[in-house]
Amino acid sequence: MICSTSYHVPGSLESILPLHDQSSRPFAIPLERLKKITDSFSDERIIGRGGSGVVYKGVLENGENIAVKKIVSSLTPGLQKQFENEVSHLMELKHANIARCVGYCYETRNECLLHNGKYVFAEMAERLLCLEYMPNGSLDKHISDESSGLDWSTRYNIIEGICYGLCHLHEQNGKPVIHLDLKPANILLDEGMVPKITDFGLSRLLDQKQTIYTKSCDGTLGYMAPEFLHGGTITTKSDIFSLGVIIMEIVTGHKDYPDVTGTPSDDFIELVHVKWRNVLQRSSWYGSLETNCEQIKRCIQVGLICVNPDRTKRPPIAKIINMLQRTGSTDCDITDDTEVVDLTDRWLLEILRTGGL
Repeated sequence: MICSTSYHVPGSLESILPLHDQSSRPFAIPLERLKKITDSFSDERIIGRGGSGVVYKGVLENGENIAVKKIVSSLTPGLQKQFENEVSHLMELKHANIARCVGYCYETRNECLLHNGKYVFAEMAERLLCLEYMPNGSLDKHISDESSGLDWSTRYNIIEGICYGLCHLHEQNGKPVIHLDLKPANILLDEGMVPKITDFGLSRLLDQKQTIYTKSCDGTLGYMAPEFLHGGTITTKSDIFSLGVIIMEIVTGHKDYPDVTGTPSDDFIELVHVKWRNVLQRSSWYGSLETNCEQIKRCIQVGLICVNPDRTKRPPIAKIINMLQRTGSTDCDITDDTEVVDLTDRWLLEILRTGGL
């Protein structure tokens, strides 16, 4: 458990924040310092909101920016556990495609409050995380906005980066970390549109049996694997399902889930392929048309495999990276395994028919 701390830190905050030291671990930062750099958590500094808190833009004296995530003040044990869980994992996770935490704040104070007609003292906790600042915000702001016009090269690099980050989670140090809330809103983009996985409040360390069973199914509908949503079964394949949905969103540029009629996966893949080919042919520069079209086809095939309702048929993340990077024909090694004719590819087909991309 993370304990509350008394602080006396001399000098400026810049001198203690290791913004450029990739090897440093997150450390405790006084609440008063965080108030100062966020203008007392003013509304003008808000850059994002989520179910567990609000994210503010902090500006240091030297002009550098930092993101400060302020956890919602609540007595709910779940939020407390999520905060401690996130900090403990961020202490160890270091990768170019995982958002780096540079510090945290956990301070408690006693306040006299009116309760049932009497004044009582209650312990109030302030829990905050300091993260590297991502000027391009979260991925959902880009793929849900058609006007953003992300070109294919950028989309493909984002897909690859997310896969690299997830591979680090699943395979680092022999202690797999399952994210359990992988979605575009939890993927941040830096100034070069490099994706960084963030928000590890629901993440879990995998046990030795490679499976966790839980009655708590927190997460985001639409990204949760069916065996997790309906049976509380957690494995690394839970994240693979989420990844598949994200890949298809990035390729199509849409995120809605209309209830539509089914279609064969081969028809769906071909329709995505044709749509993108038309987009690329209209572009003034698109690199190698055939190479891009091959990447698009491969990405949507991989995405469909990842959302297979049968988790045993979803590949591990290392194999997914291999699939994405291989060249040549994909029909024999991907299409034959694409037995996904469920709602996921149905809503995507309808989106494309009604004007996707």
